[in-house]
Amino acid sequence: MLTDEDISLVVRGKLYSSCVTWPVRKENEVSLQRAEMRMVRWMCGVKLQDRFPSKELRERLGLDDIISVLQQNRLRWYGMCCEKRCMEYEVEGARPRGRSKKIWREIVEQESLANAKVNAHSIV
Repeated sequence: MLTDEDISLVVRGKLYSSCVTWPVRKENEVSLQRAEMRMVRWMCGVKLQDRFPSKELRERLGLDDIISVLQQNRLRWYGMCCEKRCMEYEVEGARPRGRSKKIWREIVEQESLANAKVNAHSIV
């Protein structure tokens, strides 16, 4: 379906960009970006040797960077969770030893603080 020439590039881009949000490590972000660009080139019918800029190919499809899409989706889900008050529940039980894994709430709070700083700089 992503390579079907009967479907416009914009529709193919929207199909591709509907992704699920989860806490992602840096290594996973890099592999996601590589896989994304491989699929974007495939959908556009461009080879790596053609040396088209990634930004130009994403503009053809009407896509944003996969990392920014993940951030937007996480913040959207956070807004819905805040409305439903599901963030107030605590999980019972002991945590395992060692450094805990990043939880979804921590990542969303970091991203919302980063977005607030960017918005404050753009206003000034």
